[in-house]
Amino acid sequence: MPKQKPVNHLGRDMWFTSLASLLAGVVTSLLLGLLVFIFIRPVEAADNVGSLQSERIRPDLVQRGSLLLKQASGGVVVEAPVLHTDVAMNISGMLARVTVRQRFRNPAAEWVEGSYVFPLPEEAAVDRMRLRIGERLIEGEIREKGEARKAYEAARREGKKASLLDQERPNIFTTAVANIAPGETVQVEIEYQQAIPYSQGQFRLRFPLVVAPRYIPGYPSGSPEVTAFQGNGWARDTPEVPDASRITPPVVAPTEAPVNPVSMHIRLDPGMPLAHLESVYHAVNTEKNAQGIYQLTLQDAQVPANRDFELLWVPAPGNAPQAALFNEQWQGDEYALLMLMPPAPAPAGATALRVPREVIYVIDTSGSMHGDSIIQARAALKLALERLTTADRFNVIQFNHQTSALFSRAVAATADNLQRALSYVDRLVADGGTEMLPALQLALGQQPEQGVLRQIIFLTDGSVGNEQALFSLIHQQLGDSRLFTVGIGSAPNSFFMTRAAQFGRGTFTYIGKVAEVGEKMAALFSKLETPRLTDIEIHWPQDQPVEMWPARIPDLYLGEPVLVALKLQQPNLPLTLTGDAAGVPWQQQVTLRGGAARSGVHQLWARRKIADLMDQRAQGVAEPEVRKAVLDVALTHRLVSRYTSLVAVDKTPSRPADQGLENKAVPTNLPQGWSAARVFGSLPQTATTSEWNLLVGLLLLACGVLFSRWPGVGFGVRVGPVSDGKVHGGNVL
Repeated sequence: MPKQKPVNHLGRDMWFTSLASLLAGVVTSLLLGLLVFIFIRPVEAADNVGSLQSERIRPDLVQRGSLLLKQASGGVVVEAPVLHTDVAMNISGMLARVTVRQRFRNPAAEWVEGSYVFPLPEEAAVDRMRLRIGERLIEGEIREKGEARKAYEAARREGKKASLLDQERPNIFTTAVANIAPGETVQVEIEYQQAIPYSQGQFRLRFPLVVAPRYIPGYPSGSPEVTAFQGNGWARDTPEVPDASRITPPVVAPTEAPVNPVSMHIRLDPGMPLAHLESVYHAVNTEKNAQGIYQLTLQDAQVPANRDFELLWVPAPGNAPQAALFNEQWQGDEYALLMLMPPAPAPAGATALRVPREVIYVIDTSGSMHGDSIIQARAALKLALERLTTADRFNVIQFNHQTSALFSRAVAATADNLQRALSYVDRLVADGGTEMLPALQLALGQQPEQGVLRQIIFLTDGSVGNEQALFSLIHQQLGDSRLFTVGIGSAPNSFFMTRAAQFGRGTFTYIGKVAEVGEKMAALFSKLETPRLTDIEIHWPQDQPVEMWPARIPDLYLGEPVLVALKLQQPNLPLTLTGDAAGVPWQQQVTLRGGAARSGVHQLWARRKIADLMDQRAQGVAEPEVRKAVLDVALTHRLVSRYTSLVAVDKTPSRPADQGLENKAVPTNLPQGWSAARVFGSLPQTATTSEWNLLVGLLLLACGVLFSRWPGVGFGVRVGPVSDGKVHGGNVL
């Protein structure tokens, strides 16, 4: 027995030695991880996500007095052109003519090409661009997009001043300006026509000021190098979002002062007495003359481009419009914009039969919803839950880079289930990516029982780049459900939200601040709980051909007007509006006579036709067929579209042949209330919490090395990528 004693001591010593080695390995791994985050910040991640590579601040750049900005989308320091935007709106009735002036100043010592990605309203009919160089104005020409780019590129190479306006999405545009001399200022003027939405007794005009970062799903494809017209964005193109590099402009870090100041002047002729006029998110100065025309300017003269501007006006009692008609003669045809308010679906005081409902609430908990947005979304969702009755069924789905549901399927709205749901909502936090497709699939996957109205309430900022795939899914799987979108935050993707609601036969509601939650959700509840107007049709005289857009009038709710754009062969036509309100037929007879003559009505008609044609892609129509039809309309009516651009080229070269040209993307601000850390993360190559994954990976690697060196231990650790299984296009949204 005594002979075994030394063996026990040896085993104990080996144990203590091994334990000390393990602790030392853990400490070393943690220190190594900290060194990685503090000092290394690997730029190789950009190869996976398309973010711009980091570079140190060069003393020669600092000495020039140029604008140096860190980018939240990659930690890059850029020397950017300085941009100032002035917006002038002329609103008459329910039509607006808007001019956007973008002044690019080159603070650098070399010649530059500036490019700027910016938003416009998704319904804007963009028909004019002019390039101003000193006192000279160069009028833009509408061309097929490929031809316009060739003309611009040729001018760029030859040293001529040139400007190109492209549409990336109906609400995202890119301006490129070539050959701006050191210290020079060049101005681009863009004009568009817009109809003002009217609903629930209110006119609301929204002007977006910033393109919010988009979540880009899929593996990056193509070359890691990005240049002009391949895009200057922080994300690389993917099969799911083939133009990702063109819709993800660089974003200044929150530590930098806001850029891209905007000034605004609005002339409003409402054509009726007003009970209320309000700029919802920006303080304004308002003056009214004896003719009832208002002049509005920003109180601060200019504001940073970091949240949407919204103007609201309400007609005085007894002056709410029941119909409106605007018309124009253009190239031998009659064009009209018609608004009709359908009659109430039931007599005043009548009690409508309440249909049992199954309500599915889908809430976005991705990183872009962090801060004010998730607070607004939680408050809105809790109000919606409290509105349910015992006759209803419901479920709650949340999504970021993963999707989960509170219940396996919809449950009765009992007190216990509602309390469980309210507690669940209180615990929701915003982090991770925006994988919206699985959430929509889960919400749309079940069809309602016979006699049950199934409604899906989708609360999100819509910050995704793969809109087309989502529209196709809604079209294919909606069935008898209805989809209502609630846009949250300071800069939601209103194109996605409005189109998703249209495909889903629902409506879009925008909530921009917490104080609006009660009012906006109450308006939505009134729609959800009142009979909808379905099977709406407009009947024309049989011998009169009329081309109307949208071709099919969507379902409407009480307080929502019918708004259509028409192409006629003759004016003063009678029409009959028919429909169904919860099983009760109704009709309305109108004669198109008179109306206010307005220029640009033909372009509003063309814009709506293009929107309908583009929607056909989600319905399975081949891209070449859609492209041909859109080109015909856009070129005829001089409109910017997915397939057409405006280009302006100076005739005389200005850049000397021996001078090079640097491409500089104008960065954008992060939308107000957004968190850069939650949106981009410190390592943005995946849609996961990659910092901790890297630390864990390093720790496991160190432990594996230690264990593999222990005597008699045949144990190893295999370290690989820790993610949700996908390498995404760049941001954690």
